Amino acid sequence: MEVRYSPDQNGFRKMTTEELRKSFLIQNLFQINEIPMVYSDIDRSITGSAVPSGKSLKLVATKREMAAEYFAERREIGVINIGKEGSIIIDSKEYKMNYRDCVYIGRGSKEIEFKSVNAANPSQFYFVSYPAHKEYPTKLIKFEDAIHKKLGSKEQANERTINQYILPQTIPTCQLAMGLTDLEEGSVWNTMPAHTHQRRSEVYVYFNIKPDAFVVHLLGEPTETRHVIIRDRQAVLSTSWSMHAGAGTQNYSFIWAMGGENQVFDDMDAIEMKSLK
Repeated sequence: MEVRYSPDQNGFRKMTTEELRKSFLIQNLFQINEIPMVYSDIDRSITGSAVPSGKSLKLVATKREMAAEYFAERREIGVINIGKEGSIIIDSKEYKMNYRDCVYIGRGSKEIEFKSVNAANPSQFYFVSYPAHKEYPTKLIKFEDAIHKKLGSKEQANERTINQYILPQTIPTCQLAMGLTDLEEGSVWNTMPAHTHQRRSEVYVYFNIKPDAFVVHLLGEPTETRHVIIRDRQAVLSTSWSMHAGAGTQNYSFIWAMGGENQVFDDMDAIEMKSLK
């Protein structure tokens, strides 16, 4: 497991492109038969993936970073499958997952195992975990059972559908909120006007991006913005003081996961577009 430490606002202003990428961009996800993970000091999130091909993969705690007997001993986890059919086996109970299905894994779940149906076309499980103070039931949320909200417009190039899986109005969690956003063809902005989340952090993973395309992800204070170029199936960390928005060379999809002291989806501090620099 890789450990990341985030800079404060003053340190952020002095960072080079490479330093920004090393601090905020996660590039090594979705490796066959591996579970790469990044532990961040930003709300102590863990971001990772599992691509089982021909064998199952077990999610286990790392003693040095987590000091836990098992991964979910003091944590909750949100998992979304952006690959082919597969399943997660949690304490001997199997949850079958199709493309874009989600599973919430509650604190106290001891045995967590990822499987694909077809080794040649494996599942691609993406997960984000935050510390949890209480046990809540594990639950499968099918894509069709998510809350689907259409936002934006063609005129502003941000026509999109927000698919909300894990929110207070869907299932109880300690602090995790999670969903998936799809941009319509011809739309490139994932959110604008931009905003910050003073009461929580956020992690994005971008996907459905063609090899010759990319997303320009904006981050930093509104009057001191920087950018990171992001490719397909790469993730980016966002602190509570940083704005986060992106524009691509094509339409794309991304998974967002948030953790912090407030789970209300609309709890955000909007930024006037004219104030961005």
